[in-house]
Amino acid sequence: MRRTPPYRQDPTVWKPSHDAKSLSKASLPDGIRIYAIGDIHGRTDLLRLLLAQIESDEAQYPSTRSIIVFLGDYIDRGPDSRGTIDLLLACARVREVIILKGNHETFIRRFLDAPETLNDWRSLGGLETLVSYGLRPSLSRSHCDQERLSQELLAALPPEHLAFFEALPSSFTCGDFVFVHAGIRPGIELRKQKEDDLLWIREDFLHHSLPFEKFVVHGHTPVNVPDVRSNRVNIDTGAFATGRLSCVMIEGREITPLVDIRDWTAGNSTRVQDARAKHDDGIEAIHWSDRRRRNPQGAINPGFIHSGATRPL
Repeated sequence: MRRTPPYRQDPTVWKPSHDAKSLSKASLPDGIRIYAIGDIHGRTDLLRLLLAQIESDEAQYPSTRSIIVFLGDYIDRGPDSRGTIDLLLACARVREVIILKGNHETFIRRFLDAPETLNDWRSLGGLETLVSYGLRPSLSRSHCDQERLSQELLAALPPEHLAFFEALPSSFTCGDFVFVHAGIRPGIELRKQKEDDLLWIREDFLHHSLPFEKFVVHGHTPVNVPDVRSNRVNIDTGAFATGRLSCVMIEGREITPLVDIRDWTAGNSTRVQDARAKHDDGIEAIHWSDRRRRNPQGAINPGFIHSGATRPL
């Protein structure tokens, strides 16, 4: 039996208990289905295909209430940040969606307020976003050029896009699941989490093996295939570089990747079993449901879309 590490008797520190949610215990309320989508990074082409496949999945397996949760990082790195925002807004007009903030969504507002932050944004793929809005950013680092570019971006941003970036929530909770971009700070209650952690955290969250207050669905840190642990699942498969945009369907106590496993492991169907055994952390009943139920022979494989890109992460 695993021992729980001692926690200070501090009311601001969340303490693991029998209510802490591992994957074997987590569930959504009856009648609710959630499709969670990982980091898009300007790959409008993949997102368009994925949304069509979600629609196909819903037609084949109807639910009472279906929600798409986007986990952030819609812009930068990839070729069509503006198109991605347009598609997200169009999707929000016709169905129920939750569009969360990623760390990359913070850079546009920062650049508009402080043009000197362009250098930071540039290193994280910001130039691709500027180009997608019709701008021609130079490599000049002068303050005058950065100020000019900031003003040009403000003029180029549709008002609907500016409102979009300023209104994004940083987390969403449903049943025993919490959806965030990067992760959560271990030992801190969900209601007291800092947004900076929700958008940026890595090692402290990724290396934590005990149950969290709720089971965490996140992206932010690219992995080759969805990484299923006993307390979280990471579905950022590096779409901008790999051509794989990940999506999992959550319903009841099941988490289902919407694709046959062989399509995103280059034919090695044992890798997910190995990963499950490695990451089980003592949880016997990981409810990773039958992929073939949602991928009948001959059907188009929904979910993990491949463009053929082979650039490494």
